[in-house]
Amino acid sequence: MEFHIAIGAARPDLVHIDESLRQADPAALVDIDNKTLRVATSLGASELQGLLAAAGYPIASSQLTQLPSICCGGCSG
Repeated sequence: MEFHIAIGAARPDLVHIDESLRQADPAALVDIDNKTLRVATSLGASELQGLLAAAGYPIASSQLTQLPSICCGGCSG
C-alpha cells in the first residue's frame, strides 16, 4: 500500500523513520516529496500511524491518505 502523509514545517527524521519502518517491513520504502512523506509498505494505516508515533513523528488521521493500489499481481506481491 502507498500512503501520503502531509507534513508541516517540522520535517520528519527520514533516517529514523526508515529504520523503524524496515524493522516492521523490510521491503518498505519511504521518501519526502516537497510537503509529502511518501511510504510504500505492507502495513495498514493504523499500524503505520503507530509506527510513526513510536519513531517520534506522531500524525493525525487527517494527515494520512492511502492511495489506491496499482498492483497488477504480476510479481505475486
